[in-house]
Amino acid sequence: MSDYFRPLVRMDAPRPDTAVPLAGGPGWFSHVEHLRRGRPGVRMPAADLPPEALNALSAPRLPVCGLSLERPRLMGILNVTPDSFSDGGRFSGPERAVAHGLRMMADGADMIDVGGESTRPGAETLTVESEIARIEPVITALCQAVDIPISIDTRKTGVADAAVQAGAVLVNDVSGFTHDRMLAQYCARNALPVCVMHAQGDPETMQKAPRYDDVLLDVYDFLAAQILMLGELGIPRSRILADPGIGFGKNLAHNLTILRNVSLFHSLGCPVLVGASRKAFIGRIAGVPDTDMRVPGSLAVALGAVAQGVQILRVHDVAETAQAIALWSAVHEGEKHDA
Repeated sequence: MSDYFRPLVRMDAPRPDTAVPLAGGPGWFSHVEHLRRGRPGVRMPAADLPPEALNALSAPRLPVCGLSLERPRLMGILNVTPDSFSDGGRFSGPERAVAHGLRMMADGADMIDVGGESTRPGAETLTVESEIARIEPVITALCQAVDIPISIDTRKTGVADAAVQAGAVLVNDVSGFTHDRMLAQYCARNALPVCVMHAQGDPETMQKAPRYDDVLLDVYDFLAAQILMLGELGIPRSRILADPGIGFGKNLAHNLTILRNVSLFHSLGCPVLVGASRKAFIGRIAGVPDTDMRVPGSLAVALGAVAQGVQILRVHDVAETAQAIALWSAVHEGEKHDA
């Protein structure tokens, strides 16, 4: 692809007559940034967009796992691992996992994402059997205790199948369906919604001097290619979430570039998911090595994503994020909250 169109998203009122609704959500745009490799971006009116590009940006996103995307949704993180970067070992085992899942649901989580293999930088690949042993009893117990969708965070077909049999309804693959080539076919056969994420390298190597020609456009092109591949297998865009993969094979500058321009990914025609919660770049900028101290920075990044129309946020701190979004929305959509 040689032309890219990033909507310059607005949330304020009044809207001009030229305003185009963004993906059926609360945002709108009247102009876009026209991007090409090796050239500076150029501002252009939305009215001058090619019809297919305009439709990709403006068409309402259909519900995913029964969740309407007319407002931001929260995917709560539940790692049942001993070594995840933020909460490793805290919620392993069905009893602790279910208690935490119930808490996240009460705090406002719309979905719970269960992961049994750490994907922190430097983490080693886990066997399918070991990963299943971690996630299967947890998902089984969660599905009996909560009434919100459960997703499985895995790169492996065998793990995804065990999770789906236990009750999971979405597959979230941090490798973007490159680690296990059979996983995409499995999801297509079972009509499962998926999340396709960009990562440069695997967790063991991804933070060893990551490089890009143009990080924003390189990530976009990867996701576009994978979405096309999934579509050819029978998974429509309405069942695909696109995640640019903050922190996965990206340095500080890469992460900030993507977050600053994350509205570009609406051009994929899919709901956009951002998972930046408590990640290392937040600690570096804020000067807080302790992951538990990165909540304020995580909220700032989350609100920045919401301001660009991102539909789903993958977060550790559900209650805090829900409160921040509620207040942000009250300021920008005050008619529902005026005294």
